[in-house]
Amino acid sequence: MGIFSRKVTAPAYASAPIAAAAGASQIGQFYAYSVGADEITALSVPTVARSVDLISSVAGSLDMKSYTLAWNGEEYEKIWVEGEAWMTRPDPAVTRNFIMMKTARDLMLYGRAFWAVTSRYSTGYPATFTWLPANLVSTPDQAGPEFFGPSKQPEFQGLELDPTNVIQFLSGSLGLLYQSHRAIRIALKLDQAAERFASTEIAAGYLQQRGGEPMSGEELGELAGAWAAARRENAIGALNEFVEWREYSSDPSKLQLVEARKYAALELARACNIPGYLLGIDQSGMTYQNAQQARQDLYLFGARPVLHAIEERLSMDDCLPRGRHCQFDVEEYLEDYNMKETEMVREPSPDLPRDEMDLA
Repeated sequence: MGIFSRKVTAPAYASAPIAAAAGASQIGQFYAYSVGADEITALSVPTVARSVDLISSVAGSLDMKSYTLAWNGEEYEKIWVEGEAWMTRPDPAVTRNFIMMKTARDLMLYGRAFWAVTSRYSTGYPATFTWLPANLVSTPDQAGPEFFGPSKQPEFQGLELDPTNVIQFLSGSLGLLYQSHRAIRIALKLDQAAERFASTEIAAGYLQQRGGEPMSGEELGELAGAWAAARRENAIGALNEFVEWREYSSDPSKLQLVEARKYAALELARACNIPGYLLGIDQSGMTYQNAQQARQDLYLFGARPVLHAIEERLSMDDCLPRGRHCQFDVEEYLEDYNMKETEMVREPSPDLPRDEMDLA
């Protein structure tokens, strides 16, 4: 496809239903956009937020290139060709980093993502796109959380869209909000418990009546409330001979649920397909050798499925002519790492002379 191909406005198909035109009119009206409540809740957990940021940042930092396949007699060989303009900036209104990171985030959280075609070339192939928040897209023909293919009835904020003008990215997983909702809920409850302990301004303990006329439950409650209120204003307290203050001897780390919260964080790291050491959680299995391979681990275990879901969808026949493919430039991402690794200076070992070190 030539670079001077005439571009036409996209969603205006004469055969499109009226509802589809109405739905398209809502696209780009950012005052009506919102973030899903489940998404906000999940991203409030630091482990989830960090995992999403790590993987989506990989997708946003990679360049995209195009190729065709040629048989050389033994295997298919990639022939790199000039890419489309949208491979550099799919949406002219925002950066490629923005739209790719948003797309990767939706794939991780919801298991799918959506672009709307905003213009086409005269050949009919898309020229520009815009990202649609996944939480605002509904598919009456597929309620989820398992999606078996692209929807034939996509709706944006309740208004029908023409499915031929919607690029639907599908992940092989259900999405964190569906398959990991229990782990997210547990992490939130543990954090809330730790927050309650952290907000206590005095040491945990209890008041015990040691004599006098027995106090009722209501009177004991009033006594405890007055004691706590007085301690927040003044560190010095006073009790009569009939009441004694007893402080809990529990370990503060147990009250803050440190071990339980660490395990919950590891569970979420597993759900996000990211090694724990990349999130600063589990350092026990981290050695000098695999610490150098952190970038490869992030790509292989976490980002690769998301990147493949994006590039393979954009390589389908409704985006590129048959035989054309697009691919993220992962080689450059990994080559930058390899170059830095070879530039590392090896320090002499104190146990070996320098000449033996050179031979080692």
